[in-house]
Amino acid sequence: MSKEKKESDGFDEEELIRSEFDSIVSGLNLDQSSPSTYLDDLDRIDREGFVHPNPERQTPRGFFDSARNSIKRWLHRNDRDDDGAAL
Repeated sequence: MSKEKKESDGFDEEELIRSEFDSIVSGLNLDQSSPSTYLDDLDRIDREGFVHPNPERQTPRGFFDSARNSIKRWLHRNDRDDDGAAL
């Protein structure tokens, strides 16, 4: 390591990076003995198949009422964060 990389307090930037990496890696669990993995779960879903939702048919009036109520709820919501949507 060169002298120009040393900071004024004598602590090296590479040593800081190395220690942070070690602290992250020390929290990882590399135990492979779990009963199932994420890929096993995906395979199980593929075997069982995806069941499509079957909602009830909606009348045109019901569709209009649902849309109107949704817009009213959106306009009168309590949290006014900037969601990027505007009317």
